[in-house]
Amino acid sequence: MKAIFIKYRTVVKFILTFLIVYMVFSVLYHFYLEVSEGSKYYPDYLTHLVAKQTESLLNTFGYSTQVLPHPDEASMKVVVNGKYIARVIEGCNAVSVIILFLSFVIAFSGKLKTSLFFIISGSILIYAANLLRITLFTIVIYHYPEKQSFLHDVLFPLAIYGFVFLLWIFWVNRFANLKKEA
Repeated sequence: MKAIFIKYRTVVKFILTFLIVYMVFSVLYHFYLEVSEGSKYYPDYLTHLVAKQTESLLNTFGYSTQVLPHPDEASMKVVVNGKYIARVIEGCNAVSVIILFLSFVIAFSGKLKTSLFFIISGSILIYAANLLRITLFTIVIYHYPEKQSFLHDVLFPLAIYGFVFLLWIFWVNRFANLKKEA
């Protein structure tokens, strides 16, 4: 057993580091959500911000949009041209995706300065891609409501997680400290 552990210590270190970082940030995020309940920014600050930025993007693209607190659930209603199209919930704010991303980068750490820069810039890119994803989703659903299930359940998750996967590949190939073992 010890020989196997020694042989695969890099893999074990990666898995343990990933899991620990993921759990710590997930617990911190859960704590943030707990203290955010009932705040001025409904349902929580980050979800509210994403909804408001989506509203701005949709208005910029020529869609008369309002984002309103949902009266029956912790979400923000996206109303386009007077028609309720979608809702932005806590899961739409990309925080869980960013936690997954940074856990991987930390587990495959590179130089500290490079790692921090990549985590910050990658998180900003993921956040921006997520805003674009929600905006495009809303536009397409406005015009083609029958496509909602496919877009929401398949295409748009594939897009955001595919983007994160590409960032990971870029990180591993360019910056991660991988020691070649013979």
